[in-house]
Amino acid sequence: MANKKLYIETYGCQMNVADSEVVAAVLGEKGYDLTEDHQDADAILINTCSIRDNAEQRIHARLDLFQSHKKKTPEKVVGLIGCMAERIGDQLLEKKKIDLVAGPDAYRDLPYLFDKVNRGEEAINVDLTTNETYDSIIETYREQ
Repeated sequence: MANKKLYIETYGCQMNVADSEVVAAVLGEKGYDLTEDHQDADAILINTCSIRDNAEQRIHARLDLFQSHKKKTPEKVVGLIGCMAERIGDQLLEKKKIDLVAGPDAYRDLPYLFDKVNRGEEAINVDLTTNETYDSIIETYREQ
């Protein structure tokens, strides 16, 4: 059976780029390969920074585009991760614009959140921690 395909769109600072690598590694362990084509993806994640209003407006437009693809492929998972997810992810879940929300400290929880989506349950984790560094994940991902 072929691996599923994951598309990650990253907005913001270098930290968000590093976080996208963490997400790719976490989900890679669960059978997801990165793709450059969002239309071909089984899962789409937008990694967000909510510093500037212009960036947030672009993200809303991208979510609208991804939702149009989801109408054709309902099993596609669309999620919002990162800082903007912490701030307004629950609102977007309520509006059915996304399937899951994960804050920057919850990336290890993504496989569980994907499982919740597949069961039709609300999938959100924006809990903050003081000890998550993802060091071991980043090292493993970069060695590949």
